[in-house]
Amino acid sequence: MTTAVPELLTVSEVMARLKVGRSKVYDLIRTNRLASIKIDGARRIPVDAVRDFIQSQLAEAA
Repeated sequence: MTTAVPELLTVSEVMARLKVGRSKVYDLIRTNRLASIKIDGARRIPVDAVRDFIQSQLAEAA
């Protein structure tokens, strides 16, 4: 059985999806509100992490 590899997004792609600036994305990463990994110095964010972040924000707003 194979394990699905999560789709990874760049910081720019996350900026576009969340409609926020670069510094906000890095702030979310720094405060552990948005999971990410580094690949040879390049920051990548799993698409599931973005989805989870949005869901948590919707839950807080409710």
